[in-house]
Amino acid sequence: MFGISEIAIILIIVVLVFGAKKLPELARSMGKSARILKSEARAMKHDGDSSSTPDERPPTDSPRIVEGTVVDTPSPHPAAQPTAETRRP
Repeated sequence: MFGISEIAIILIIVVLVFGAKKLPELARSMGKSARILKSEARAMKHDGDSSSTPDERPPTDSPRIVEGTVVDTPSPHPAAQPTAETRRP
């Protein structure tokens, strides 16, 4: 992929662009970003694993049982009946 000479050239360019004083701060911030990225990736993986198994859901208080009868309610507007004008021969 990259040889030693290519990596050395890239490092020299980075030192020239950012300066020697900013490099430790830059490395620290990159390390923090990498740790945050790893922890978020682990959390997403853990969330994905836990949601795929429905048997491990936390218990709820008690199941709700609803009793009653089903009633057909008439619609407020009667259905339109075809008229002589709308019927086709």
